[in-house]
Amino acid sequence: MSFWEDWFDRRRRRYPRFWGDLDRMFEEMMKDVSKAFPEELVKERKLPDGSTVKTWGPYYYGYSMTIGPDGKPVIREFGNVRRPTGIGTPELAEEREPLVDVVTGDKVVQVIAEVPGVEKEDINLYTTEDRLTISVDTEKRKYRKEVELPVSVEPKSAKASYKHGVLEVTLDRIREKAPPGKKISIE
Repeated sequence: MSFWEDWFDRRRRRYPRFWGDLDRMFEEMMKDVSKAFPEELVKERKLPDGSTVKTWGPYYYGYSMTIGPDGKPVIREFGNVRRPTGIGTPELAEEREPLVDVVTGDKVVQVIAEVPGVEKEDINLYTTEDRLTISVDTEKRKYRKEVELPVSVEPKSAKASYKHGVLEVTLDRIREKAPPGKKISIE
């Protein structure tokens, strides 16, 4: 028996009513929580001693916050849990939305995405002048993210690399063309 198991065992014997109440409260809380999960995501498995255990998920949700070029915060959500519009329970998507960061340079735009657990052959990329779509559809993992690019890019210039679960896509910015004609000076 480890130190912590022994410590908890001694506390349970010393304060049985407190621990019993706490166990009952926890069981009631888990019953309430389990009602909020869609049935198709509840899985039961048998333990070696013959008892069954319910598990839920997997659920992933997070956000990253950076400061944009205009000095305002930019919040990007990721995961497979979608917040509903209005009041309601969160929706669970089959596809995970990867954590993505967009870095805008003078000549290029770099998109960095975390897509762990897949092979580079499984990653599909599609780009237009103002959007990059990342998608993966395998038996074990599904990812999808449409990234709105902060500036216009040249789709044919796209280069991508994938190492250790991190995808990097580099796109050349479209250079601003000078308006046709000639500026006239006023004398």
